[in-house]
Amino acid sequence: MGAPSAEPTVCTHSQALSRRYRAVRARTEAVCAPLSAEDCAAQSMTEASPVKWHLAHTTWFFETFILEAHQPGFQAYADAFRVLFNSYYNGIGEQHPRASRGLLTRPSLDEVQAYRAYVDRSLSNLLASPMGDNPAVHKLVELGINHAQQHQELILMDLKHLFATNSLEPVYSEATVGGGQPAPTMEWLAFEPGVRHIGHNGGGFAYDNEGPRHRVFLEPFELASRPVTCGEFKAFMADGGYARPELWLDAGWDAVRAGGWEAPQYWRQEPNGEWSVFTLGGRRPVDPAEPVCHISYFEADAYARWAGARLPTEEEWETAVNEGEHHPGTFLEAERLHPAPAQAPGSAQLLGDVWEWTASAYLPYPGFRPASGAVGEYNGKFMVDQMVLRGGSFATPADHIRATYRNFFPTDARWPFTGFRLARTA
Repeated sequence: MGAPSAEPTVCTHSQALSRRYRAVRARTEAVCAPLSAEDCAAQSMTEASPVKWHLAHTTWFFETFILEAHQPGFQAYADAFRVLFNSYYNGIGEQHPRASRGLLTRPSLDEVQAYRAYVDRSLSNLLASPMGDNPAVHKLVELGINHAQQHQELILMDLKHLFATNSLEPVYSEATVGGGQPAPTMEWLAFEPGVRHIGHNGGGFAYDNEGPRHRVFLEPFELASRPVTCGEFKAFMADGGYARPELWLDAGWDAVRAGGWEAPQYWRQEPNGEWSVFTLGGRRPVDPAEPVCHISYFEADAYARWAGARLPTEEEWETAVNEGEHHPGTFLEAERLHPAPAQAPGSAQLLGDVWEWTASAYLPYPGFRPASGAVGEYNGKFMVDQMVLRGGSFATPADHIRATYRNFFPTDARWPFTGFRLARTA
């Protein structure tokens, strides 16, 4: 007789979360692997943070909201870290000034890595214990995992800004490649008027700002089949787009003059008159087929006016994802590290390559209620003076994005991986 068959292994929710936690933490380490300790310590502007701070802050999140709250007898790694790596959670306590994060030469990068290892062991032990088999713990771990994925993209955003300030123009990775093929012709996709359901339906993870699901009425509209390309944006520039106040919102015109904007961020006109762009793979010629990137809301809105169109609302954008076939673009796992040209005609890149500005202010959905306690500060308190972006970028993990995801930035932000597509009223 043969040996008796082994009982099938059943993976519990805690075990699945633990595996996902380890995978996401490992991905963050891989994102940071090409960097030196010096790369990880510097801060190029107030809005950006050092890589070292990102590594510590995402660890602080798990320590503060999960281990300290749900592991009896847990000993925090270092009391000083409560302040140093708290981002904006006033309900937790004081924070080190954001603009001075780059002055934190201590703790060292090695110490931050030791902190991460300590919290990793502690969280794995919690999830393996009966105390970890708790729906409240599971919910917070899932939130923390998604928070860590957000910071993977933030690390690359902030690092690119840092490297661009260096006259050596360092190369983060040679993985960035060019396109070499033209973009498909832009088409207008028509959508019928009617009532749509917008927002997360409750299945799987979502941030609190993605709900509640609610009804909206949409007039007939048309949406561009792909984002605006670099070549198309160059035509706007050549037509004096940055010098024509009639195209700009008043605050946008002020931003153009104050910032000396003449082109998207990281573009430079070379002595031969051609444009180059700084990428995570170094400086190279602008590819006219790629989606234009590092565009503020003001620039996207001005281009839309110039083109005789407008930006879509977030409800129109979400409707376009939900209705009809579309071709996703590039995500973090592809390791391209730069927007890729659309690959096929029809609806393309609604997800991936560049975050897309919408015409919608970042406001609560009807019936929105933030979570209780300090964790409720995650999204709700920023619902003012921001605009919604949709779709993710080449630096967004593929399993982190969904049709209902609402990103948000101020109107003058240019260092995120932001582009746009056009809409018009039918």
